[in-house]
Order: sequence, then structure tokens, then C-alpha cells
Amino acid sequence: MPHTERQAPVALAVTLTGLAGGGLLWLAGRTDWADWAWAAATVFALVPLVMVVGRDLLHGRTGVDLIALMAMAGSLPLHEFFAGAVIALMLSGGQVLEGYAGRRAARELSELASRAPKSAHRHEDGQIVTRPIDQVAIGDLLLVKPGEVVPVDGSLVDASAVLDESALTGEAAPVEKRTGDRITSGTVNVGGPFDMRAVTGAEESTYAGIVRLTLQAQASKAPMVRMADRYATVFLPLTIILALAAWAVSGKPDRALAVLVVATPCPLILAAPIAFIAGISLAASRGVVVKGGAALEQLGSAVVALFDKTGTLTAGTPRLASIELFAEVPPADLLHWAACLDQVSGHVLAAPIVAEARDRGAGLEFPESVTEVPGAGIEGIVGGHTIRVGKATYAASGHDLDRALRFRETVAEKGLLNVFVSIDGRLAGALVFDDPIRPDTPDAIAALRAAGIRRIVLVTGDQPVVAARVGAAIGADEVLADHRPEDKLLAVRKEARYGTVLMVGDGINDAPALAAADVGVAMGARGATASSEAADVVLLVDRIDRLADAMHYARHARAIATQSIVAGMGLSVAGMLLATAGLVVPAVGAIYQEVIDVLVILNALRALNPPARTGPARIGTEGSLKAAGPLP
Repeated sequence: MPHTERQAPVALAVTLTGLAGGGLLWLAGRTDWADWAWAAATVFALVPLVMVVGRDLLHGRTGVDLIALMAMAGSLPLHEFFAGAVIALMLSGGQVLEGYAGRRAARELSELASRAPKSAHRHEDGQIVTRPIDQVAIGDLLLVKPGEVVPVDGSLVDASAVLDESALTGEAAPVEKRTGDRITSGTVNVGGPFDMRAVTGAEESTYAGIVRLTLQAQASKAPMVRMADRYATVFLPLTIILALAAWAVSGKPDRALAVLVVATPCPLILAAPIAFIAGISLAASRGVVVKGGAALEQLGSAVVALFDKTGTLTAGTPRLASIELFAEVPPADLLHWAACLDQVSGHVLAAPIVAEARDRGAGLEFPESVTEVPGAGIEGIVGGHTIRVGKATYAASGHDLDRALRFRETVAEKGLLNVFVSIDGRLAGALVFDDPIRPDTPDAIAALRAAGIRRIVLVTGDQPVVAARVGAAIGADEVLADHRPEDKLLAVRKEARYGTVLMVGDGINDAPALAAADVGVAMGARGATASSEAADVVLLVDRIDRLADAMHYARHARAIATQSIVAGMGLSVAGMLLATAGLVVPAVGAIYQEVIDVLVILNALRALNPPARTGPARIGTEGSLKAAGPLP
């Protein structure tokens, strides 16, 4: 639109002053001065509009803004200054309304960015020194004072800490952490001072990633503007045809102007983005960051959902069940080496390995020359030894691989998880974990079905036995096991035949699939930065049911936006026909269109209120693709 958000209130004040001042002069009998006031208001809005429309035409874009330009430009030589001023008021008033909705939408997101810590207190040679946050490095020992925001991600060194995580998760209750627990940047210390060991730098921290997501969300353009312009492919030619017909039949150019004035729908274009920005605002208030209107529109139309398993449908906090040895290595040493390496891993099993080692009193050193292969494992040097932690095919070879694969099958039959550990190229052992399904997962899946998802697919790198067990528990329509990152990407593309595809994951290995899906959803509360950056939607709260909330908001916003467009253009067409017949003059047409646009914008603002929710669907075949019928 012609004016920036900062300029819009000024433009509104100028055009309103010109229109009102002209009205007072007209009542006082100074019609010539009134015309000058109205003409000035028209020109003030017309000049920037010419620049915007001209730029669009140079880029091959033609929208309904062109109608507003023709109407205002035509009002000047035909001396219909009042009509031009009313259109100018429409333009500036609509922009102010958009700015209001945008500010409300951005409030929850911008609060996160404004709280970003700028410095950190680092232990240096027995002293506490405050340094800029960009100087914090992995391994630094930091002090977090009471009331301060945690500067980077780290692990707790002291015995305990009490944190307020509400800014990230939406949960108001303080959370108590113990030695070795992961501390997330952006949370607030509501207890006493504590020491933590940095496991990320400032740029790689969870909070920095959230701030980047915030900036992306605020900078994104709502797609329904383009949707309105798609309507313009029909509406614009219709307007021009009716205007020319009115002129040709009557021989009066002012009748053509009346058609253009009634057709001017600039605030109508704004009504759709207002509805979508409102939906983004509601989602943010529930701990869901939606990266712009395009993502929200796609979220509202999703019918297929693919889920990673570990950390998404399961608790994501696996518990170490046993340590199996394949070489003469003390169990404590095996766990220690794996934990040292996993301190810098984003895999969902890394945190419990590190926590278990710390609980057993292990003093962990930081690894060197670390290389992580998403979906396979991680390698690095610890204490002069080359350590590998990951899948059997990554950590073992030859005879060791055969042994590892047999063990993996035995563990999978029990529904357990495992990672293998090799030392200097030889398989040393395996760590076995239990990762139960989240207690709220079945209800969350039911809520997603109620929100419009008609096909659920579990896609995981785990073995078929484990995947089948989880798939049956959640009522999945299909289970895809033993899938590597590239396999997940292909699965997303295959599911596209059913309609808009939503992919939910939390790890680095999910990033390609998240990027390929129509809507990628990352479990950002615990997931890797790569998955959050690749996703269109990020759950800052570790709860899948919040995704169902966001889907309801998206559908609600989309319905209201479409309603605003159809109703506004329908009323405009009715007015255009009246103007073509000579029943509406330009001045009356301007007032008529002003009323239409105010009504549809006010209707769009209804999207700021949460929609009514229906009860969750039942889990199982009743909510499946087959029962629901063919997808569009």
C-alpha cells in the first residue's frame, strides 16, 4: 500500500482534515475553497499510490489498487473532488486499521525479541567478568544472577536452579532444574544465583533462534493479498468493462467515474491480511510461531500429517534402561565417553545420556573434531580416543556390525531404543533406552483430526517393530519405519497426492522433510536449530495439542478472510451495476464504498477473537482417510 505503517496515521490525519475541512467550507458556502481542500487530500493520497502501482506494473503485477488510482485520477479533471477525497480517506484509514491489527499480532512475538540478553557473566581466573553475549563460547562457565534471562543454552553445574519458562512455553509454573539438566536460553532465573556451562554460542542458542523466527514472522507478507489480486484478474476487467459501457451508453464520463469509485476496494485488500495477522497473533499467544500468512494459510488447509516418533510422539526424554558391553570396557567408561561426545549433539537421545553420566558423578570433558551425520550418529575425539555414537551401521562394521544388528533386533522386539558406541573403530557396547509415548499424544492426535487432519502417517528411523507399536497406539493410518532423512523427504512428496501436507519433527534429520512439506512444524522447545529454521511453524511449547489450536486459528482466519473478500466484492458489484444505470453518482458511490470497506475490515478484525472449538474426533479408523472419503 502507498504509505508505511509510520506514515499511515499522518496520511489519515491529512486526508481526514482535508475531507472535513472541505465539508465545513462547503456548508459555509465557500464551495471553491471546499473543492481545493478535497483536491489536496486526493493528491496527497494519489502521488504515493501512483508510485506503488507503477512499480507493480513494471514487475508485471496488476491488482485492484489500479482501480483506486483510476478513480482518484478521474475525479480531478471531472471536478468530483469530494469523491476523490473519500477514496483517499479509504486508503489511509484502511492502512491504519491494518497497522492496529499488525501491532496487536506482533505483540507476543516482539516481546520475545525485546528480552534478548545482551551480556553474560563469565568466570575468568577466579573472577566474574561481564562480557558481551557474542563473546560467549562453548564450555564457558557462566553465572546467572536472580531475575536475569539465561543468555545461552547450557547445562546446570550447581545442585539446583528455579526457572520461569513462561516466555518460551506459555506455562506459568516455575520449573526446578538439577545438576546436569539442560538450561534453555531465554528463560528467567526466579531463584538464587547459579552456575551453568555453555553448550552453545550466542548465535546457536535456542533464544537466538526464536528471535530469528520472530523477525521472519513479522517480515512475512500475508498471502491473501495475492489472493485478492487473483480475484482482481476477474474484478478489474469487469470494472473497466462496466465503466466503459456506462460512458458509451450515457455519453457521460462521470458515470464511468461513479463505477470506478464504487469498485475501489483498497481496504478490502487489507481485510484479508488483517484476518491472517490476527490468526498469527492468536497462535503466538499459545506458544506457536507461524512464519507469516503463507504458512498460516497452508496450515489451515492441511489434510495430511506426517510425524517423526522420537521426541515428537514419544516423551522425548528417554530413560537409560541398561548398558550392554561388546568389549572389555567398564560400563562407566562407555557411558562417560558417549556423554562427553553427546554434549554437543542435538539428537534427542543425547541429553539423557549426558544427564545419566552426570547423575553418576562423571566429570565430562568437551570433545574435539566433532562431526555429526544427521540420522546416523556423531564422531569426535575424547581423551585421545576416536569415539562414535549412533546407529549400528554408523558405529560398527564387519563382524561387529552383524553382532550389532542382531542385538538391535532383540532390543526392538521389546519396544526399546538403543545407540551403539565404538572406540577407535571397534564396537564397544550399546546404551539401551525406554522412550514411552507421551500421555497426551492420543488426545493430541484426536484434536488434530477434529481440526481437519484426515490422514496420519508415522515416519521414523526406528525399527518396524517399535514403529508399529507406536503407530497402533496413536491410530496412525500408515507407519513408515527405518527411514533416513532422504526417505522422509520422499515420503512427504509422496503424501502430497492427498492434499496439503504437514510434517512434524524435532531433530536435524527431520529438517529436509520439514522444508519439503507444505507446512513444516518443528518441536522447537527441545528440537535442533536446523529443524526450527527449516520449518514454517515452530512449537515453543513441548505439546502437540497446541498445533491443533493453531490449525483452528488458521481455518478461522482463512474463513473470515474469504468471507470478507467475497462479501465486499459482491456488494461492490451491486453498487457498480447501480452506477452503470445512473442511479449512483460519484459522491454517493464514494460513501457507499466507504461503508462497504469499513464493514468488511471490521468483519476481518473478528479473527482476533479465538474461534469456538468442537469436541475431539475419535482415534482410529473412524477418523482415517478411508472413512473420511477421498481428499481434494
